[in-house]
Amino acid sequence: MRKLNSVLIKTGGEVYREIVTVAVHSLISSCMLIPLLVLAPLPAALALIPLLYMPLVYGVYYAYYRKRESGKSRIKDIFVGAAKGFVPAAVFGLFCSLLILILWSTWWYYGGRAGMLPLAIAVFQTYFVLMAFVSQFYTLQLVLQEGMGIFRAMAESVKLFFRHPSYTLGASIQAALLSAVLMITVVGYAALFTGTMAVYQYEVTRNVLGKDEAAQDESALPRLREEGTA
Repeated sequence: MRKLNSVLIKTGGEVYREIVTVAVHSLISSCMLIPLLVLAPLPAALALIPLLYMPLVYGVYYAYYRKRESGKSRIKDIFVGAAKGFVPAAVFGLFCSLLILILWSTWWYYGGRAGMLPLAIAVFQTYFVLMAFVSQFYTLQLVLQEGMGIFRAMAESVKLFFRHPSYTLGASIQAALLSAVLMITVVGYAALFTGTMAVYQYEVTRNVLGKDEAAQDESALPRLREEGTA
């Protein structure tokens, strides 16, 4: 399994080469996200984002997956993927909204209370929510790359997290830092975030599943045979 730094470098090179595609895909998904964040109150946004925005995110992931697997890249693949993956994307989005709601309600209830015990409970709940987010880092990619159902993919993502905790935590931190950098400007986030995450999560998941190593081994076989024949 390759190190995360090499995965990040490969992601950066891919985003640079496909910057137009990444930007177009990101803008298509952001056209749904930005109005929801600006116009909808928080409770409505938490309910609508999983149903309206997350299928488009899955569609962007699907379009990039098709490009990598078949070499084809079409804008309509985003909408095809959004339709095909509506259920897994919505379920995953609702799960994320639930975690955000737990985090918000925890600090709303315990944050204003005096004493160390409420603070300790709030910190523990925050840690629990963050680890739950990290444990689901591979979910959508497992649905795509392995053809799993959403609940099986969520369970398998947890297993991969426990199997490779430092790798998964490092990948999540890198993704969070990248998101923070893009959030500095709304335009940068809207134009690059979803497309960049599609590339990064594809590479990270492919790496943790050992597919890159398998591909390298297969490409090395003809060369080894030639050397053996010589």
